[in-house]
Amino acid sequence: MSSYTSPFTGDVIIPTDVSYAAYILTTNLQLEWPSNTTPTQYPAARIMDITSGAGALSMPPANQISVGQDALIRNIGNDPFDVLDFDGGTIVSVADGKSVYIYVTNNGSTAGIWGVIDFGAGTSGGTAAELAGLGLLAISQTLNQSHPAQTIPNEYTFTAADRAQTKIWVGGAGNAYLPLAADVGNNWFTLFKNNGSGTLTVFTQGPDLLNNAVSKTFQPDEDAFLICDGTNFVTVGYGSSSNFFFTALIKPVTGGDVFLTTSEATSVIQEYVGNLIDNVVVYYPPVVALYVISNQTTDNGYTLVITTGVSGGATVQIPSGQQASVISDGVNFYNANTVQAGGSTTQLVDGSEGSPSLSFINEFTTGLYRPGTGHLGISVLGTERLDIGASIITAYVDVNGTGTGNFEGGISGGDFN
Repeated sequence: MSSYTSPFTGDVIIPTDVSYAAYILTTNLQLEWPSNTTPTQYPAARIMDITSGAGALSMPPANQISVGQDALIRNIGNDPFDVLDFDGGTIVSVADGKSVYIYVTNNGSTAGIWGVIDFGAGTSGGTAAELAGLGLLAISQTLNQSHPAQTIPNEYTFTAADRAQTKIWVGGAGNAYLPLAADVGNNWFTLFKNNGSGTLTVFTQGPDLLNNAVSKTFQPDEDAFLICDGTNFVTVGYGSSSNFFFTALIKPVTGGDVFLTTSEATSVIQEYVGNLIDNVVVYYPPVVALYVISNQTTDNGYTLVITTGVSGGATVQIPSGQQASVISDGVNFYNANTVQAGGSTTQLVDGSEGSPSLSFINEFTTGLYRPGTGHLGISVLGTERLDIGASIITAYVDVNGTGTGNFEGGISGGDFN
C-alpha cells in the first residue's frame, strides 16, 4: 500500500486512490475507501493480491462512492474466499488461482449492486487441481499423467470410471468383461496386468470384439493397454509371457465354412465345440505355424477339416473326439504326429473299428485297433475286416459282409470262395 506524509503535520495520510495492495486473509477483512481510510484501516485498492487462509474480504459501503468504482482482485493463495458487500452479501467467490474484476453499478444503498467479470485463472496448484480428471493428477502447479493401480476380483466388469486406471489380476484362472464400446466411446482405455498365477480371459459384451475376437486370454506376466475405438476394442503394447506362451481358442461351430481371424489363429491350442448340422471347413491364415487341434464337436456323421485355403494345398480331417498336432507350411497342413527319432517303442490307445488308433490322414476310419485281449483288428471304412487272435484268425472276406472264415492251425493251400 502506498502512503504519504503530510508536510503540515508530519502524519501519514492515505491517498484518495490506492493503486495496489496485498493482504493475507486470516479472518474477515473489512476494507474502506481510500478517501475515508485512517492509517490503521485497510484501503480498497484498484488492484489487490489476496492470499487466502480464512475469512472473507468485505468491500466498503457502495453509497460512499459513485457508480463505476472498481477493483481487480486476484487470489494468489491455495484456498477460495468470498468477496462480500458492506451488508454481508456475497458479491463473488474467488477460487484459488482465479482473478475477478468487480465494479459498482448501483450505489443507492450500503450494499449496492456490483458487476462481476471473471478474468480466469493464473498458473497455480489450485487451477491444476480443478483441471485434473481421470488420468491426470495435479502436482504443485502442473498437470501430470496418473494411472492409479487397483486389483480386480474374478468376474470383474470394467466401467467408464476405469479410464486411464491400472487394473491388476492377482488370482488364479478367472474372467473379466469389457464394457460396451457404445457406452464408453472412442478413446476410452485402461491398463491391464496379469500378476496372478493363472490365466485371465477378458471377454467382450454384445456385438463388440477384442482384436477381432470375442475374448482374449492373458497368461501370468502378460499385460496390455485395452483401448476402445468406439465400436470395438484392441490391445496395444501386448506383452507375451516367456513362461506361459501357449494360448487356447475355444471355437463354436455348427457347419459350413469358418474363417479364423489372425488373432484367433495365434492360439497354439485350438478346440472346436458344437453340434454339427453340416460338414465344417476351417480356413486358417496361410502362415507357417504349429497347432494342437481338438475336435470336441458332436459330429452327427459330419466332418471337420482344416485348410489354409490355398489351391492344391493338403488338408487334414480331425475326427470327433480326437486331437491332432498339425504343421502348416503356409500352403499345406501336415499331421505332426510321428515316431520320435531314436525311440524304441510307441504305444497307442485301443481304438475301435469306427475309429482305429492307427489310421490314415485322409481316411481315419481305416487302420489298426485292439478289439480285446490278445487280438489285433483291421478296420476298413469303419467296419472290422480281420481279427487276428493268439490262436485264431477271423476274416470277413467280403467287403459286403456276406462271408466270414475262421482259420485255426494256420492256412495251407486250397481255394477260398
